[in-house]
Amino acid sequence: MSNIAFVFPGQGSQAVGMLAELAAVYPIVQETFAEASEILGYDLWQLTQQGPEEQLNQTDKTQPALLAAEIAIWRIWQAQGGAIPAMMAGHSFGEYSALTCANALSYADAVRLVEARGRFMYEAVPLGVGAVAAILGLDDTAIAEVCSQVAEQQVVSAVNFNAPGQVVIAGHAEAVDRAMAAAKEAGAKKTVKLAVSAPVHCALMQPAADRMAEVLNAAQLQMPNTPIIHNYDVSIKDDVDGIRAALVAQIANPVRWTETISKMAASGITHVVECGPGKVLSSLNKRIDRSLSSYNLFDPKTLDACMEALA
Repeated sequence: MSNIAFVFPGQGSQAVGMLAELAAVYPIVQETFAEASEILGYDLWQLTQQGPEEQLNQTDKTQPALLAAEIAIWRIWQAQGGAIPAMMAGHSFGEYSALTCANALSYADAVRLVEARGRFMYEAVPLGVGAVAAILGLDDTAIAEVCSQVAEQQVVSAVNFNAPGQVVIAGHAEAVDRAMAAAKEAGAKKTVKLAVSAPVHCALMQPAADRMAEVLNAAQLQMPNTPIIHNYDVSIKDDVDGIRAALVAQIANPVRWTETISKMAASGITHVVECGPGKVLSSLNKRIDRSLSSYNLFDPKTLDACMEALA
């Protein structure tokens, strides 16, 4: 039994130029992007390498770009004979990468699904109507109280429980502003507006969840060959319908990342590999459980270091 878990980052980890160094060494990177480009009808690799950044940050473009990046890294890891993880999870959108790497979804189907998911989320709330912000240094209960106090017939709620003292809120832009101010007054160390084009994981996303339910019901899904902990209820599903339901519920409900990583540690996981650009999840995971060893996979250097550490 392996004691390694793979985790896949969500929106916010994308960057213009991501995976350029890996692509220079491994042709599989551009091949993976080319497969997605054919399905999407535009050059996804060119967008990720040259931007414009605003377009890459648009949720219907971000999700396919991150999927291609994460699948490409996983393919390299497999081709190099990397260790097989005992467990997987993805942060928000990253759940689709996890399901693809665990053979529950074909890559082509995943590209179509995440493009639709991104588009539905983008269309659910007109640009500028919603907002997303991180609240640092305030506990979960206090943030929930702040949100309910300042809502005033609008939506604002905690949507990502990322690590102790790091929670993301989302909702109507004005309500998010009020919550940021109230959180500061309640003792938050810092509040930061995030560059996300849709107010993810709050009640405003319900129309997107409803549309996604139809698409997911028609999608070919099978049981993953690696257990996956789902964001919505921090559980491992034992049937395909359960996976579908969790993916639908996930869109308008919080990402429970702190509990996900704690569950991995309680299950005997000791090494957690972030498979995707950046180091967002690794830094969160260290704050959740210091006993876990964290690794990144996004360039030749981190790949070699991870292969060596987990050999």
